[in-house]
Amino acid sequence: MLHASRRTTTTLSRLRPSRFFTVLAIESSADDTCAAVVTSDRKILSNVVIKQLSLHEKYGGIEPMTAIQAHQRNLPFAVSRALKEAGTDIVKDIDGIAFTRGPGMPGCLSVGMNGAKTMAAALNKPIVGVHHMQGHALTPLLTSDEADLPQFPFLTLLVSGGHTLLLLAESNVKFNILINTVDQAVGRVIDKVSTLLQIPWTPLGPGDALEKYCQDVPETALISLGNSIMRGRRDFSFSGLHSQIELYLKDNGGIEALDDAQRRALAFSFQYNAFAQLEDKIKLALQSCEMQSIAINHLVVSGGVASNQYLRQRLSACLKEYSPERDIGLVFPPPKYCTDNAVMIAWASMPRFLAGDSDDYGVGLQPKWSIEDLTPP
Repeated sequence: MLHASRRTTTTLSRLRPSRFFTVLAIESSADDTCAAVVTSDRKILSNVVIKQLSLHEKYGGIEPMTAIQAHQRNLPFAVSRALKEAGTDIVKDIDGIAFTRGPGMPGCLSVGMNGAKTMAAALNKPIVGVHHMQGHALTPLLTSDEADLPQFPFLTLLVSGGHTLLLLAESNVKFNILINTVDQAVGRVIDKVSTLLQIPWTPLGPGDALEKYCQDVPETALISLGNSIMRGRRDFSFSGLHSQIELYLKDNGGIEALDDAQRRALAFSFQYNAFAQLEDKIKLALQSCEMQSIAINHLVVSGGVASNQYLRQRLSACLKEYSPERDIGLVFPPPKYCTDNAVMIAWASMPRFLAGDSDDYGVGLQPKWSIEDLTPP
């Protein structure tokens, strides 16, 4: 069902109500249990993230039931900490409660949703269910300095374990998918390759582990991985690159047959090709916008993979190469707001709350939810 406030397209950073609205938000779409308190005047009062990495490393990825049970244990503590660190009273100071409605893992989403709905109903407060990727896309409108705020329309590259999307963001609620993945998300394949190469996880997970493992490998050590970039195609596809890594290991006697230098070179070659594919699709999207006379002045990059420092360097060089005569702003949230967090959920909910629009307490999940469905008719 479409909500009246979804017709509200005022830029979030420009909203200045007479009384600042304070939101308590919950995010539990995957394996991080998150709670945050954010105000409508762009103040982040708290940001709590309880990770489960140690529980999932032995599985090589998120184990659904383990994640659900951990969310059930962690959510009360995350909410309590968020309120305490914000110095807020849930009865007197919190004006609305937001949660991630989708997309995501259904069982994980349900923990956050049920917690949020129960609190809202008990306290007679409005509630808003938020699209997870909308939260990522709009984060820089909260975290950027006023002078550097992205201006609509802008391109958004969303790169995470669950999604790889290139979007044209025309407003807070209007997103057009320009390029999507036909198989696996880039973050998911990074995690799988990290496991294939037996790289021990860091406290930030397998993606961070792979980045650090190969950060000192020079480009002269690149290993050929076939036609994995798929230049000119308006699709993301990372399963082929994953298969190239598997094939290389098979043809060379398995992971045990490779010394440390070879493993690092293979990790770097995978990362190099994965990011080269992202670069290629960004150029295609920019060309498409130019052909439609859509002026793009900013590229926003968010999602867990956006915290990768090598990716940030590569995309900066990519934009300068594509448009040396015109500066296209490259905008990343701070790394702590690239990975899943409840700050982004609070911020994405703000226009609806400020418009007096909210969901019914009986609102359900949307585990499969296209971001284009947010667009008003």
